[in-house]
Amino acid sequence: MRLNLSSDYALRLLMYLASNPERLCTISEVAEHYAISRTHLMKLTNGLAQHGWILTVRGKNGGMKLAKAANKICIASVILDCEADFQLVECMGNASTCMLDGSCRLKGVLHGAMQSFIQHLRQYTLADLVTPATARVLFQSEY
Repeated sequence: MRLNLSSDYALRLLMYLASNPERLCTISEVAEHYAISRTHLMKLTNGLAQHGWILTVRGKNGGMKLAKAANKICIASVILDCEADFQLVECMGNASTCMLDGSCRLKGVLHGAMQSFIQHLRQYTLADLVTPATARVLFQSEY
């Protein structure tokens, strides 16, 4: 299983914001920090704001910050919001044309594995990903 790049970048963005809770952070600084596309980050920011994970402020002194405390942001929930689907194989989708559909047990096995994956992630919050010591070292910003 592999998460899409949007989930990866969304988690990085949230980790950055969690490491800088005292101020608004800008898309430009986060994009520069991680060397990722500013345009892609703007799209992610919009999605995270729509799902209620971050707050955005427009204007000259604008930026973004977490919408709730890092220990209230469940990693599984963020990933479920960022991933379009978890269709690991074609038969897991709605438009399956698999010849084996109905007589194959692969779909059930993979569904169980995915449920275990999500259940494992439900045990962790954003706060678990960013400790105060690592936040100072990894995310210290000159902004």
